[in-house]
Amino acid sequence: MMRTFSLFALLALLAGCQSFDEMRPDEDSSQYEPLELDYRLPPTSRGGLFRSGYAGSLLQDKRALRVGDILTVVLDESTQSSKSAGTSFGKSSSVGIGVPTVLGKTYPKLESSAEAERDFEGSAKSSQQNTLRGSIAVTVHKVLPNGVLLVKGEKSLRLNQGDEFIRLTGLVRLDDIDRFNQVSSQNVANARISYAGRGVLNDSNSAGWLTRFFTHPLFPL
Repeated sequence: MMRTFSLFALLALLAGCQSFDEMRPDEDSSQYEPLELDYRLPPTSRGGLFRSGYAGSLLQDKRALRVGDILTVVLDESTQSSKSAGTSFGKSSSVGIGVPTVLGKTYPKLESSAEAERDFEGSAKSSQQNTLRGSIAVTVHKVLPNGVLLVKGEKSLRLNQGDEFIRLTGLVRLDDIDRFNQVSSQNVANARISYAGRGVLNDSNSAGWLTRFFTHPLFPL
């Protein structure tokens, strides 16, 4: 009895130490930081209206075009998935032996029969829905030869019950940027959007060690 109790206690400790594949905020956010650029104004020209190296024009739009420019990404993500499966099968068999006759004499007590029947039914259903709305300002980190912009950005919110992190990286076409210097997240190619947090609210969404023990795949019930 004591050995059985010790075995269950060991399983409970192992299940409590189990870690789920939950997303944690990455402490290293250096890859999302703006690039260090030389923002010094070019030397003043003498006797001319045009100054070489001056990024500005009366006819130029204000959309992000160069490395270091800021672009606003409007987060408009919504995903929904569902899956269901069902299985059922049955099998039945029967065998009967009539009254045998040996040398003209019958033996009723030797009459026998056997029947077997097996049935199985199983079903499973899974559904998931996620929605993300908001906006985040990103910085152009690289301009590809075809004009596509590689953008990265991070937004950190410190609340009274924890911290929230929103990070985004992806590729943006100039044609998808509107006149307000905004682009929808649905038009960001190879988008990697992460939303995570830490603190009291985030910890409250994690199951305790005892709950993880009873929901462990190795639990016999």
